[in-house]
Amino acid sequence: MVEFDVVELPETDHVTTGETAPDFTRPLVGEEFWEDRSLSDVVDGPTLLVFHPMDGTFQTTYLYNALDDHGWAEAVTVRGVSISSPYEHKRLLSERGDGVRVFSDPSAAVIEEYGLDHDIDGMAGITETRPAVLLLDGDRVVRYTWVASEHPQFPDHDAIESAIDDFVD
Repeated sequence: MVEFDVVELPETDHVTTGETAPDFTRPLVGEEFWEDRSLSDVVDGPTLLVFHPMDGTFQTTYLYNALDDHGWAEAVTVRGVSISSPYEHKRLLSERGDGVRVFSDPSAAVIEEYGLDHDIDGMAGITETRPAVLLLDGDRVVRYTWVASEHPQFPDHDAIESAIDDFVD
């Protein structure tokens, strides 16, 4: 079994329930191709916006396996956001994340605007996102929020499922 330290993340002033999710334009990556798209272009109904660490990390693998296992992309639109490149996102989506597309935010500007950024210990100049899940309505109003307060930390799948069920029904 791999041993690792649990690290408390600093307080953050992140986007939360009841607020309108800021709009942004970044490359939106699918299995086949990517193109610049704005969040407002792809939110036309219930949308699960999943902020995740770099592709290839165990946290990202875990989150995308959970997305597939729970079939959330069948119930709502699912869009990811991470600092990884479009090439890395294509690889991730070829292995998992059925029905998901991912925004590439290598500058971490979107992550910073959402208040989800933090520096990675031991990696000078690398800003990463803390894991977060936001359920948006068609007007980008946040209806459910989960944001990690420590590393590593994973969302409560039952709470996400309940939020989706309550919102979609």
